Amino acid sequence: MNSVTIRVDSLYDQVAKLSQLSDYEAKAVALAGEGNEVVLTGPGPVWLYLRLAHRLHGLAGRLIYDSPASGPVVIFDHDPH
Repeated sequence: MNSVTIRVDSLYDQVAKLSQLSDYEAKAVALAGEGNEVVLTGPGPVWLYLRLAHRLHGLAGRLIYDSPASGPVVIFDHDPH
């Protein structure tokens, strides 16, 4: 399984806006690919992290949240091994 890291703050300019949510989701899906391990990291609003996790479910093989405070946290893992 390949690993892809997405910095959430790279999906928007300066301030994330709910009105552009579908754009952020499309960018994340394009970066994530299908069946990969995806690591979400970097500053960003909680609502955006939650929506990205929901959107990537079923596309990513594994989703991990990573921050300096928590370290890596597995959100879901669909790898049968």
